Amino acid sequence: MQRILIVEDDMDIQELLQEFLQEAGYKADIAGDGVAAVDMFAKNLYDLILLDILLPKIDGFTVCELIRKQSQVPIIMLTALGSEGDQIKGLDLQADDYVTKPFSMPVLLRKIAAVLRRTGNREDGESALLHYKGLTLDMDGYRIYAGDVEYDLTQREFEVLKELLLNQGKALSRQHFLNKLWKYDFYGDERVVDTHIKNLRKKLNINYIETIRGVGYKIEKEGKEKPVY
Repeated sequence: MQRILIVEDDMDIQELLQEFLQEAGYKADIAGDGVAAVDMFAKNLYDLILLDILLPKIDGFTVCELIRKQSQVPIIMLTALGSEGDQIKGLDLQADDYVTKPFSMPVLLRKIAAVLRRTGNREDGESALLHYKGLTLDMDGYRIYAGDVEYDLTQREFEVLKELLLNQGKALSRQHFLNKLWKYDFYGDERVVDTHIKNLRKKLNINYIETIRGVGYKIEKEGKEKPVY
């Protein structure tokens, strides 16, 4: 049974989330403030975290930052803060998704299932390992290496890089990434894709993710030099 940590101070929402998650077959724990969330995460293994932002003691942004220093567990932020700036801040802190209140419980359950289903799975015919310019992507374990060095990527960052590498030489639009990776009722700004690309370039210190102006991004096929005009 997959285990989810609900970090929410509103008792009505706590109860609603826990009830729906348990009915869907998950084990659901509750933390009512940021300090309790960090403490529970340190003592237990969780498959996913539902994280409110406006929390007592320490806010959700800080909780996310603290957890990201030690784990890449999927994090979905649930919050009444719907501004673009708040969403970008959450994504910059490497949250995997951002859902504003009020939200549809059936849609949230599908988002949770999609995130968990992607972990450790691959499509038929895909190799478990994907190599490119010294990088090795372990598509079963959602891990990435350069030699003996392992890099910490969020699940969504890993998926974006994987999609680029599986489509080498093709220009992929921002909408392509949203449709393929976010999937369920995503009405956010396409710049969420830009944020993930920026994080990949910074974390991996790479310059071969090419920006295609007005379209999106691509990676050239390995061994193929970019033409000079």
